[in-house]
Amino acid sequence: MPRRRTRILLCSFWAALLVAAAGGAASAHTPRTGMAGVTDGPGSAAALTGYRIQSSAKVTDSGAAISKPGYAATGWYATGPRSTVVAGLLQNGKYADPFYSTNLKSIAASDFTVPWWYRSDFTLGAETGLHTFLDLSGVISSADVWVNGTRVATSAQVAGAYPRFQPDITALVHSGANSVAFEVNPNDPGKDLTTGWIDWVQTPPDNNMGIFRDVFVRRSGSVALANAHVSTRLSVPALDKADLTVKVDARNDTGGQVTATVAGTAGGASLSQNVVLAAHQTKTVTFTPSLANPKVWWPYGMGGQPLYDLNLTASTGGTTTDTAHERFGVRDVKSSLNSDGARTYTINGRPLLIRGGGWSPDLFLRPDRTYLADRLRYTRDLGLNTIRLEGHLEPDDFFDLADEYGILTLPGWECCDKWQSLDDWTSADHAVAKASMAAEAARLRDHPSVISFLIGSDEAPTKQVEKEYVDALTAADWPDPIVPAASDATAPITGSSGMKMTGPYDWVPPSYWYNKREGGAYGFNSETGAGPDVPTLDTLHRMMSPAELDSLWQNPSAKQYHRSPSDTFGTLKIFDDAMTGRYGKPSSLDDYVRKAQLAQYEAVRAQFEAYGRDFTDASNPSTGVVYWMLNSGWTSLHWQLFDRYLDQGGSYYGAQEANRPLHVQYSYDDRSVVVVNSAHGAASNLTVRADVYNVDGTSKYTGSATVGVPGDGGRTTAVTIPSISGLSTTYLVRLTLSDAKGTEVDRNVYWLSTKKDVIDWSKNDWYYVPTSSYADLSGLSGMASAPVSATASSTTAADGTTTTTVTLRNTGTGKVPAFYLDTHVVDSAGRPVLPIHWSENAVSLWPGESKTLTSTYRGSDLHGSAVKVRVSGWNVPAQTISGS
Repeated sequence: MPRRRTRILLCSFWAALLVAAAGGAASAHTPRTGMAGVTDGPGSAAALTGYRIQSSAKVTDSGAAISKPGYAATGWYATGPRSTVVAGLLQNGKYADPFYSTNLKSIAASDFTVPWWYRSDFTLGAETGLHTFLDLSGVISSADVWVNGTRVATSAQVAGAYPRFQPDITALVHSGANSVAFEVNPNDPGKDLTTGWIDWVQTPPDNNMGIFRDVFVRRSGSVALANAHVSTRLSVPALDKADLTVKVDARNDTGGQVTATVAGTAGGASLSQNVVLAAHQTKTVTFTPSLANPKVWWPYGMGGQPLYDLNLTASTGGTTTDTAHERFGVRDVKSSLNSDGARTYTINGRPLLIRGGGWSPDLFLRPDRTYLADRLRYTRDLGLNTIRLEGHLEPDDFFDLADEYGILTLPGWECCDKWQSLDDWTSADHAVAKASMAAEAARLRDHPSVISFLIGSDEAPTKQVEKEYVDALTAADWPDPIVPAASDATAPITGSSGMKMTGPYDWVPPSYWYNKREGGAYGFNSETGAGPDVPTLDTLHRMMSPAELDSLWQNPSAKQYHRSPSDTFGTLKIFDDAMTGRYGKPSSLDDYVRKAQLAQYEAVRAQFEAYGRDFTDASNPSTGVVYWMLNSGWTSLHWQLFDRYLDQGGSYYGAQEANRPLHVQYSYDDRSVVVVNSAHGAASNLTVRADVYNVDGTSKYTGSATVGVPGDGGRTTAVTIPSISGLSTTYLVRLTLSDAKGTEVDRNVYWLSTKKDVIDWSKNDWYYVPTSSYADLSGLSGMASAPVSATASSTTAADGTTTTTVTLRNTGTGKVPAFYLDTHVVDSAGRPVLPIHWSENAVSLWPGESKTLTSTYRGSDLHGSAVKVRVSGWNVPAQTISGS
């Protein structure tokens, strides 16, 4: 986030000497609360299945007592295995829906200024001679840890959200029931190296204190395996060979010398090696197999996402002592600075325009693999290839799914809190930061979806901290580029970031993005967007009270609780003033929302189209853009392409249209009509047609051309729309792109004005640049009504996926288009069925034209209701039809 929002707080805390390694396991989206049972045998592991939690203000017993088996946690709250305190209390029905209205305010933050106890039980089998370890990370902010009545770690050791800690609890555990307790301390992102929310959302009252990752109980024999990982070197551009380097640490946990065999497979290649270990010695065992004609991992849209397995076993005397497993992909990522100093990326030798969005987890860090997968699928539907994580480094589920879905990730540290207050760090802070970097490097290094680590956000780290980070990454065999910051910054070891953080973060007109300055389409913009996102009317009614909704459309200066806690972004005034100035003053909530959808569509579309067009510029090309943000952690009016409930509006559809792999688009700067081809292969014999209409549908211009377009982001200018006399002040441009068979492959409709938006660059600020005079799009409000017929049918596959096909037709006999037709699948009560994947939406049809849209969704999300389809348009009365 931009440095002008930095909050510098002085503090110190003790940190730990922690062990970094890969770890984690997937969670279910239904919390588990039973007792964890650890399978007998070396190499076994089990995650704690849940906790009982309670405030230390209500518990007088000691950690020794609380952590003993059989302790009566009477009146404590049952939670899942990954849970912040508030998440656990919500699970127990303690509070009203915190995402509605100002309910979040009713949760007293004072309840979370004292430690909270987390208690869990686990069972061990009767096999002897095994070593048992606790394996934990994800504690916010720190904790004392107790096992069976004995403290095994202090909060000076288990500190920070990311380090990994693995105490040996062999001497404390026994067959049968065992117990563990964590006294989790309050979190303050200004004082602790954890996670914070900056100005994204209202801050959760507990500051996310708790345990947000799985905690494991692991067992091994005399020789344990740790830090198993695979480095890959792919031949580029032939892609016909991959050299692997497999490493694993073999650790002798006995007091005598042992000879162990480490054997297994990596991508099907056999591995075996003997290693002699002195008492309590650790050695790194290395293998260097090769794969001929490997299955290469690609981002979605560029190829498939095949994954390989690494499976290793340690044994002594023919008896297994431990096992290790990792999943990896074979791919090549390179990054460099172009002649203009901008960061560029290639994947497997092919150039890549980064089209991304900024990620937000759930406000209370609640795990839900299904909801996570839904959001990643939306990312693909939007035509995006990358997600940036500023802090909030998600548990393993996220990166596992990113690998499977082919979504690139840019993880890194966050701005504006303790992570950026480097001058105030104590030696303990440095230890926690380095341990955090080591743990995350080990956890993320084998994921093909991870293409860099950003060791700073708004600022590069100091020389000392940069070295600590780089040393930790290097020690972990980090395979990917290390970027010093997401802003335009330079550091001694990692050099120039090649990125910019010039905003904007609030509304700017579509023409803004076509300027080679500030946030415009040149270089790599790590976070930028046109600000607010007003959700659909369905979502607004779910998240705001009637009084708040009245204020939303009637009072632009009103503080909006569901936008941001910051003064800069606390209202929608900049957006509302522009919307009124361009579209006319809203006459009702419904009118406000429909105008907002148009404003958001054109703003988001222009941003992605400008960066897409200018990717192949000879001078100062665009190389990457991260929309700020992809999603929000709660019900928001702020920075999102889709809302908390996964409904889709103008922002979503604008991005989806702009990022189609073969796309025709209008240029706001020079009126050119350009075809952009993001696919690898060249496209030929394409017909581009551009039609210009007055707002009443009168045709004013037609131009066409047959073109070919090179691949990998190539572009061709097909038509330049000339100056046209007699245009209405508000007018429409319809672009179509057809293949050699005459099949329409893309359609794009613009609403423009003969009166242009005028940007006042002299008053540019870090978060936006004012517009001194607005385009006049008010003519849209005078459009005559257009008749539209709609038919729909649905089928359900064996896996439960329902496909609903909707055909829309403008049945008018005149010249008026049916403008901005929004289609929703709804249940019998009129509620949207979500999530849903549309082939396209928000389409416009001229008289006689028809369009068939396809949607897919989980049939179970109808909850037994019949399928209905709701169609509405800017100048089309709403109708709901059967979707059966």
